[in-house]
Amino acid sequence: MATTEDRASMRTVVAASSAGTAFEWYDFFIFGSLAQVISKTFFSGLSDTAGYVAALALFGVGFAFRPLGALVFGKIGDQAGRKGAFLATVLLMGGATFAIALLPTYRQAGIISPILLILLRCVQGFALGGEYGGAAIYVAEHSPPKERGWSTSWVQTSAAFGLFGALLVILVTRWLLGVHAGPEAFDAWGWRIPFAVSIGLLGISVWMRLKLSESPAFARMKADGEASKAPYAEAFGQWKNLKLVLLAFFAMMSAQGAVWYTSFFYIQTFMEKFLKVSPVTINGLMMAATAVSAIFYVLFGWLSDKVGRKPVMLGGMTLALIFYFPGFHLLERAANPALAEATARAPVTVTADPKDCALQFDPVGKAAFVSSCDIAKSALANAGVSYANRPGLAGSAAIVQIGETRIVSQSAKGLPAKDAKAVKTTGEAAIKAALAKAGYPAKADPARMNWWGMFGVLFVFVIAATALFGPLAACLVELFPTRVRYTALSLPYHIGTGWIGGFVPFSAFAIVAATGNIYAGLWYPVGFTLISVLVTLFLLPETKDRSLDQ
Repeated sequence: MATTEDRASMRTVVAASSAGTAFEWYDFFIFGSLAQVISKTFFSGLSDTAGYVAALALFGVGFAFRPLGALVFGKIGDQAGRKGAFLATVLLMGGATFAIALLPTYRQAGIISPILLILLRCVQGFALGGEYGGAAIYVAEHSPPKERGWSTSWVQTSAAFGLFGALLVILVTRWLLGVHAGPEAFDAWGWRIPFAVSIGLLGISVWMRLKLSESPAFARMKADGEASKAPYAEAFGQWKNLKLVLLAFFAMMSAQGAVWYTSFFYIQTFMEKFLKVSPVTINGLMMAATAVSAIFYVLFGWLSDKVGRKPVMLGGMTLALIFYFPGFHLLERAANPALAEATARAPVTVTADPKDCALQFDPVGKAAFVSSCDIAKSALANAGVSYANRPGLAGSAAIVQIGETRIVSQSAKGLPAKDAKAVKTTGEAAIKAALAKAGYPAKADPARMNWWGMFGVLFVFVIAATALFGPLAACLVELFPTRVRYTALSLPYHIGTGWIGGFVPFSAFAIVAATGNIYAGLWYPVGFTLISVLVTLFLLPETKDRSLDQ
C-alpha cells in the first residue's frame, strides 16, 4: 500500500513531467494557431492561398523532424537515463520558440526570413521528438501498476493545457492590442508576443525538472548492469521488438495522428478558410473545447485502469471514423448557415476541358494559372467555395455556373504579364460578384451562428480524441521492454503524430484545393483512422496488467 510520502512524491513526478510537457506543447501549438498570420508575415511574396498552404506545410515540417528527435533522445534516455533526456528537450524547445519572436519579416529580410523560420521550426520538432516519450515513460515507471492509466493520463492532458495556453495568450494579446494599439497591431508585430512569453515558461520548466530524480525502473536496470548498449539494434534489429514498433504505429499512432490533429487543428483551418468564421471566434470555441478535453483525458485514463486500454481506445477511434463527415457537415450548418443555404440553392460547377486544368495546389506560389480553367478554379479556391467539376469539350473555354448565373472564363495564355493579370482580375471579380449575388457570404454572420451546435460538434470530436489519447501513454509504455522502451516507443509515436498528424492540415487543405470539394480533405484522416480501427480490433493485445520490469 502506498504511503502518504509515496503519493506526495508521485504527485511531484506527475506535476513536473506534465507541466514541462505542457510548456513544450504551448511552444509548438502557437505556430499552428497563427498559420494565417505566419503566412502573411513570412510568405508575403506568395498569393493568399499559396502563402496559407506554405504556412501549413511549415507547421508540418516541425512535425517531420520529430522522429529524428525521438531516435536521438530515445537512445540517450535508454542509455544515460530518462531525466537528462527530457531536460535537454525543454531547453531546445524554449530557446527555438523565443528565437522565432526575434525573426525579421519577409518584407524586412526577403528569403532569409522564411529560411530562418524553417530552421527554428526544425529545432522545435527535433526537441518535441524527445519530450513525449521521456515524460510518459518517467511517469509510468514511477506509477503504481493499478493506477498507470490514471497517472499517465495527466501527461496526455499536457497537450490540452499547452494548446489552451497558446490560444489564451493569443486571444488576450489580440484583445489588448486591439483596444490599445488598433486592430492591425497584432498582425503587424503583436504576433511576436506569444512566442516571447515562452522564455518565462522555459525557466519554470527547467526549475521543476531539475528537482526530479531518475525513474526507479531505469535505476534498477542500470544498477544491475542491464542497460542497453545498442538501443537501435535491439529496438529495430530484433523482430520481437520491431513487430511491437509496427504494431504501435498501425494500431494506435495512425489513428492518434489523424484523430487528434483533425479534431484540434484541421477543424480550425476548415472553419477559418472555408466557413469564414473569424479567428477570435475560433479561438474562443477551441479554448472551450480544449478546457473540457482536459477532464476527459484523465477520465478515460482512469477508465482504462478498470476495463482495459484496448476497448477505450478502440471506442474513441471508431467514434471519430463514424463522425468525420457528418460532423463537418453539421459544423457548416451551425457556423455559417448562409453558406450552407447558398450551396444548396445555387451550387457551383466548373465545366472545362480537363486538359486545360492544372492541379489547384501551389505550395511555392510559382504556378501561373493563366488558362481559362485555371483562372476560374483559382478564383473559387481563393474564395474557399466548394464546386463540382464537369468535363467540357476539347479546346472550349471554362464555364462557371453559380446557380442560374453563367460566367465564361477567359484565357490569359500567351498574353504579356500585365495583360494576363488584367484578364485574371476581371475574371475573379466577375466570379466574386456572382457568388455574392447568389448569397454566398464573405464572412460568417455571428448573429446566425448556432453556438451550441458548433460546440456540440467539437465536443463529439473531443470525446473521440480523448478516449484514444487518454490511455495511449500507458498502453505504449506497457507494450515495450524497459531496455529499449524510450527508443522503441518514441519512434512510432512521433511518426504517427509527426508525419500523419502534423500534415493533416496541409494534406487535407491540399486535397480540397485539388478537388474543389471542401469536404474531400477528410478522406486523409478517414484512411489512417480506418487502418488503426482494424489493426487494433484484430491484433492489439490488452496490456493493462503487464509488469514494466521486463
